[in-house]
Amino acid sequence: MILRRRFVLFLPRFVGLLMVACCLVTIVYMLACTPKGDDQQFSLPRVHSPTMKEGYEAILQEREEYHLNYIISLKKQIAQLKAELQGRSEQFKNMQDQHPDPLGIRLDHSNLEKAQANLLAFLHSQIDKAEVHSGIKLSTEYAVVPFETFTLQKVYQLETGLTRHPEEKPVRKDKRNELIEVIELAVGSLNNPEGDGNAKHRVYTASDFIEGIYRTEKDKGTLYELTFKGDTKHQLKKIVLFRPFGPVMKVKNENVNVADTLINVIVPLAKRASKFRQFMQNFREMGIQQDGRIHLTVVYFGKEQMNEVKSILENTSKSANFKNFTFIQLNEEFSRGKGLDVGARFWKGNNVVLFFCDVDIYFTAEFLNSCRLNTQPGKKVFYPVLFSQYNPSIIYGHHNSIPSLKQQLVIKKETGFWRDFGFGMTCQYRSDFINIGGFDLDIKGWGGEDVHLYRKYIHSNLMVIRTPVRGLFHLWHEKQCLDELTPEQYKMCMQSKAMNEASHSQLGMLVFKQEIETHLHRQKWSKKKT
Repeated sequence: MILRRRFVLFLPRFVGLLMVACCLVTIVYMLACTPKGDDQQFSLPRVHSPTMKEGYEAILQEREEYHLNYIISLKKQIAQLKAELQGRSEQFKNMQDQHPDPLGIRLDHSNLEKAQANLLAFLHSQIDKAEVHSGIKLSTEYAVVPFETFTLQKVYQLETGLTRHPEEKPVRKDKRNELIEVIELAVGSLNNPEGDGNAKHRVYTASDFIEGIYRTEKDKGTLYELTFKGDTKHQLKKIVLFRPFGPVMKVKNENVNVADTLINVIVPLAKRASKFRQFMQNFREMGIQQDGRIHLTVVYFGKEQMNEVKSILENTSKSANFKNFTFIQLNEEFSRGKGLDVGARFWKGNNVVLFFCDVDIYFTAEFLNSCRLNTQPGKKVFYPVLFSQYNPSIIYGHHNSIPSLKQQLVIKKETGFWRDFGFGMTCQYRSDFINIGGFDLDIKGWGGEDVHLYRKYIHSNLMVIRTPVRGLFHLWHEKQCLDELTPEQYKMCMQSKAMNEASHSQLGMLVFKQEIETHLHRQKWSKKKT
């Protein structure tokens, strides 16, 4: 629709230029072909030409060739525009054939103009439905869709998570392009006011933009309100734009068979035998008993507690009749990236889904299917955002006892947080991991290796699926940041440690514990007096 509108606006300019060019060619041709007298004087002699007449004819011939070439160029451009418009029209018809009337819009396939008019009417109706011209009654204060503020350089946002900042540059390309496009459209609107074509106005640029606000109603569209400098100090220009969302379109309808999709869970480990015992209880229930299409690879560093870990693995194998496991022992310093890389490359079977996991992770059978559904060799890798558990002794400190592990695994603000700064738990096909180059094996100890791998994937043509999942938990454990870590690794470790303990309100209760106890004591004393 936008292309058609631009074409309609641009076509008269081409026709006008074509007519002017034809007139010029006619005039030049008449001048060149008119008989001239011997005593006629020429006002445009060509320098360095043999005679004035030959110089004048050369000028006419040059001009005629120029205009002929220009006309040919214009004709080519018009033909290209016609072809492009025809192609767009065919695409639009094909879209209508594949997705007939998705939201009750009557699109007449035999009449393209009518169909386009109906679609435009639908988009305009989205503006009327959205909260643009007037307010809408809402049930609670939580139903309000807040605006976010933006300038030429920064975005000021409410929903920040743990990695985004309240004020930051729009890093994501789609968000950056969206705001640039909106500002450019607003500037164009200011420089071409409707119904005032002959009046003279100042020329506005992006530097006149002061700030804007925007919000998105997911079923209607995005509203933008932009403020610009006016003609005087206290005068401002305000532009309101709306990007309507079109009808929902079906993209794909397919059957996905994951019955034979094996997942190889790779766990790097050093010591921590008690944690491994807890992990194997989860693995046995969810991986072996409920899922059954799973392999376990344990890459163990060193020899301390190794026999205990092997014993846990062998006992699970016997009791659950489970033979799909591999134990690899490395006599070297622990490196998570090295362990995962070795485990991935050790696999000799057919292409398999790799789930890079840690010993302090709890997963459900539903998550394993999410892992299968969101990976595709050569196309997609899966980076789930897991739910990280707070310190149970703080969360349940006021209870008589700490609940069982399964009772603790609930997704609430008081019990944990989405670990959106972590990229360690990931699912991908082994072929994609090998082709991308695997881990950076120069990184030792804790942290950093997962971010490097994640960056490799986002710099490739593979689609990265990043989403919170309800069946993947990071179990709380006391974190120790070793002196051997690099300054960057140590900083990352301490930040992770601080975030793992409790929510802001719970930490606040600990900080003001003495004040709270004093208050309660005074209340109790005053009641006794009365």
